[in-house]
Amino acid sequence: MAATDPALMTAEQLLDHYAHGSLSPVEAMAAVSERIERYNPVLNAFVVMNEHAASAARESEKRWQAGRPLGLLDGVPCTVKDLIDLAGFPTRRGSRLTSADPMVDDAPVSLALKSAGAVIIGKTTTTEFGWKSPGDCPLTGVTRNPWNPQHTPGGSSAGAAAAAAAGFGPLHIGTDGGGSIRIPAAWSGVVGLKPSFGRVPQWPLGAFATVAVAGPMTRSVGDAALLLSAIARFDHRDPYALPDDPRDWRAGMEAGVAGLRVAVLSTHGFDAPLDPTGREALTHAAHLLGKEGALVEEVDPGLPDTRAVFGRIWGVALARLVESFPETRRRMLDPGLLEVAAAESSMTAQEFIGAEALRLVVAHTMASLHRRYDLVLCPSVPNRAPLADKPTTNPVEALWQEWAPWTFTFNLSRQPAISIPLGLDETGLPRSVQIAAGLYRDDLVLRAARTIELLSDSLGCATLE
Repeated sequence: MAATDPALMTAEQLLDHYAHGSLSPVEAMAAVSERIERYNPVLNAFVVMNEHAASAARESEKRWQAGRPLGLLDGVPCTVKDLIDLAGFPTRRGSRLTSADPMVDDAPVSLALKSAGAVIIGKTTTTEFGWKSPGDCPLTGVTRNPWNPQHTPGGSSAGAAAAAAAGFGPLHIGTDGGGSIRIPAAWSGVVGLKPSFGRVPQWPLGAFATVAVAGPMTRSVGDAALLLSAIARFDHRDPYALPDDPRDWRAGMEAGVAGLRVAVLSTHGFDAPLDPTGREALTHAAHLLGKEGALVEEVDPGLPDTRAVFGRIWGVALARLVESFPETRRRMLDPGLLEVAAAESSMTAQEFIGAEALRLVVAHTMASLHRRYDLVLCPSVPNRAPLADKPTTNPVEALWQEWAPWTFTFNLSRQPAISIPLGLDETGLPRSVQIAAGLYRDDLVLRAARTIELLSDSLGCATLE
């Protein structure tokens, strides 16, 4: 059934209404604002709201009335994660140690959103410097899951996931250095796309610069492709940015998977945990793809132990981050972040270079796999969403046991990957699967994700009443 509440509509639906004059950006913004006012006090998805959003919606309405929309997203409500600079607002990064002064310049993603006419309604919460998967931080406290506020939406893009699932606008920007888009997308029942590294330019670069990307978090695959089309544009500030490739990433999305070869990954070089619900979702997704004509088989790609590779890159990045602050102020950081930094602070340069060399082996292994297989299918997360107020203990082991064992491999290899919701489990929490493709084949992950979306239960917005 089509949504009638503008806050629950997809971006594609809103744009169609705008074009036909049956709904205005002002009405959409009002509906989203009312929903935020009603539910955000419980969910805590925002760091700051944009007081100029209503004015931006009115300007968009005038453009549509004149038949001159500004760009691909004109008038669509959107949020930006608080690891990304937005001119006129501070970038606090979930930390009490960052400046509250407003940023002068827009990050490439923020600039792209404005150029496309999106109405940026606020900045969403993140874990401190994006370091972990549970959705809390010292600055803003605990962000909660719209499907059940006792549980976390996941992180580090906690607020973006909660906002997407709660109907706080259809388009949300997250970042992903080891799973920080896909993990909260999985635990919150939304679509989370990690594009190929370099596809979406970033500046300034964060702690995980060589593995992190920015990307869409939405309630539909079509919206994820639409948002990618707006933000995947070259920006000279990012030294890793790919050349400009202006295209509508929705093109070819409906082509299906008939004839594509799909490798179901049961290992990422170590015995990654997976609960029965996740295994059931994986089996179901494999069945759906096979039913549509894909050639599906279980494969061991022969990866090295990726937890050892990523753990060192993650730990060194956090150790370097901690050392950038005066020793007298470090006690204000998340204790778990300090614990990881301390565990990895004694790593030698030779050990780090060794980890980087193994990362190349990971990328080479996956590239070789994709000579034989178009797609990889695997879990997004090892378990259902944990409790929101659960303390973070032993984060070095939690990284690969509870949080990111199925996601960080694709950051190491830099290939595109997407998390797709697959209905609710017996407890009423979302379940999901993950699809990856060869480097720069973002089109294939969208195509396969769309196939699964069409064949499975669409979650839409969480039931918050």
